[in-house]
Amino acid sequence: MTSQHLKYGISFSLVFVSIFLAVSWIFIPQEAFEPYTQKIPDSPQSFGMTPIPGGKFMMGSSGGEEDERPVHQVEISPFWMGTHEITWDIFEMFLDKNYEEAISEKPLPGIVDGLTRPSIPYLDMTFGMGKENKPAIGMTQYGAIQFCKWLYLKTGVFYRLPTEAEWEYAAKAGSDSKYFFGDDESLLTDYAWFEKNSEGETHTIGLKKPNSWGLYDILGNVMEWTSDQYESNTYHSRTDAIQKDPKIPIQKLYPGAIRGGNYKSPALDLRSSKRFYSKADWKRIDPQIPKSQWWFPEAPFLGLRVVRPLHPPSESEIKAYYDRAPIADY
Repeated sequence: MTSQHLKYGISFSLVFVSIFLAVSWIFIPQEAFEPYTQKIPDSPQSFGMTPIPGGKFMMGSSGGEEDERPVHQVEISPFWMGTHEITWDIFEMFLDKNYEEAISEKPLPGIVDGLTRPSIPYLDMTFGMGKENKPAIGMTQYGAIQFCKWLYLKTGVFYRLPTEAEWEYAAKAGSDSKYFFGDDESLLTDYAWFEKNSEGETHTIGLKKPNSWGLYDILGNVMEWTSDQYESNTYHSRTDAIQKDPKIPIQKLYPGAIRGGNYKSPALDLRSSKRFYSKADWKRIDPQIPKSQWWFPEAPFLGLRVVRPLHPPSESEIKAYYDRAPIADY
């Protein structure tokens, strides 16, 4: 064998191995559909992901608000969901590149270094409630999606916000009652931080009992962004057939769909089917023109939880999800 043949043989082998490792990396986690911990590379931070099995459920509530009716059948594909809400410990790395560089074990890769970051808030976005192991709060829907993009660039794994349907399916965890644990409001203090027991502030994640699928604080503590536009009458168009992974694409800045209730919510607002939406009033005290695309200065009750679909979309679909231009807010 000539040196040229040997050279080409080695090159071919390296390419083959690279492809094999890449394919293995993609498919092995999907076949092992189990809980896992996602480490943020070159940092001490990590977060848990819980598998949510695919299946059908009845979305909405006949006894709830008008926008929760009619109840209709939805089929959801399997996905992982954040075991907890994203905390400041992780979100601040995305928010502040200087902070991320300071705690990073290696220099930031160029693709991460060049990421567009949020503007540093002009006020304390923790509102005095603290950061360590507390849910990150106050970000816009655009900011939440860009955080997911940062995670993707850091880890190589596609993370996104849940759709409204995915969120409700995960929160109900197979139940058809008012709350995932039943209809007895007196039990809510065991599972959630809300008006009755929160003392008016956020709390450390994971102190309450999880639902039967292993999700902590899915009700209460902070509301959670979804990736959907909010439409009050959307359920009326879903009665003719089983809906497969329904979603409402974002067409305008307001309103965005939000779920879960928060530490200031009354018990009835923590029902699994209860729907909420973002409001322009949450930027009322923002002095900037146009107003910030990153922050709601008056939403210290709004955070996020990420999901990862078992079957990830194409690279072009991933780019389309992350690279949607922000909508100006005057």
